[in-house]
Amino acid sequence: MSDALFCDPISGVCEIPGAGTPAGAAAAAAIPADKPLRIVYFTDPICSTCWGIEPQWRRLKLEYGHVLDISYHMGGLLPSWKVYNSGGISGPADVAHHWEEVAVHYQMPIDGSVWLQDPPDSSFPPSRWFKAAQVQDTHKAVIFLRRLREMIFMEAINITRTEEVLKAAAYAELDTVQLEQDFAETAPALFEADLQLRKEMGVRGFPSVFFVNADGTSELVYGAKPYQVFITALHKLLPAAQPRAYAKDIALFSYFPTLTTKEYAVLNDMSFEAAYEALEAFREQGKVSVLEAGKGHLWRVTAD
Repeated sequence: MSDALFCDPISGVCEIPGAGTPAGAAAAAAIPADKPLRIVYFTDPICSTCWGIEPQWRRLKLEYGHVLDISYHMGGLLPSWKVYNSGGISGPADVAHHWEEVAVHYQMPIDGSVWLQDPPDSSFPPSRWFKAAQVQDTHKAVIFLRRLREMIFMEAINITRTEEVLKAAAYAELDTVQLEQDFAETAPALFEADLQLRKEMGVRGFPSVFFVNADGTSELVYGAKPYQVFITALHKLLPAAQPRAYAKDIALFSYFPTLTTKEYAVLNDMSFEAAYEALEAFREQGKVSVLEAGKGHLWRVTAD
């Protein structure tokens, strides 16, 4: 499988056409003393498999964020449809049905109609916007990236459009004037640096999550994997790491303003069906509201 947008649910990977086997080389960077492990995460705003691991990713940050120094890097999944033709996917319309199959596999809501109605012509612009957001505030940049993903995967919004990007930026409380300036002046070089690091580390697809210790030893979790695979990689490098307790049930919304049903299930260690029943009960009580899209649900706490 070598299709950038054909993200194989079996392997759990969105691969870059023509890329080789991942080398797993560690990123050479200092690790803060108070966070003994670095995570180097290669992703892309339109990577459906990356959307598929959001439940595991969010749990990892809640339970082990105190020992992890996380850096996000853009991998450049789709340069342009003008130069892309691989394995039966030669244009946007080929992606629509596939995305909906991926949604069923990961139990994460995805609306593939964006590829039929208003398809992005590249993933490079939203990747550069993310790099611009990082210049301003790394925490807000993560919120911004999450909102971009909700827009394209659940709301079928073309996130290459500047007006839509700026709405996501406002949601993340970024300074949109500064963001536009950094997008034009600083982000292109930062994005190119990410692409170069991707090559140096032998990354051939997404998600690629490298756990790296202070000695430079690394463990790679490649593709969408169960949560325990992430924990196994972490404990190989930091055996003494202990998970933090975190508030569950409806209190989860104090950490994340929106949750899909699958995220709520993984974070509460319950089945998808039990998670939906619990969230629906909260909705009937007026405690949460829900957006139905992409054959799924996105839940948020109701404002007081």
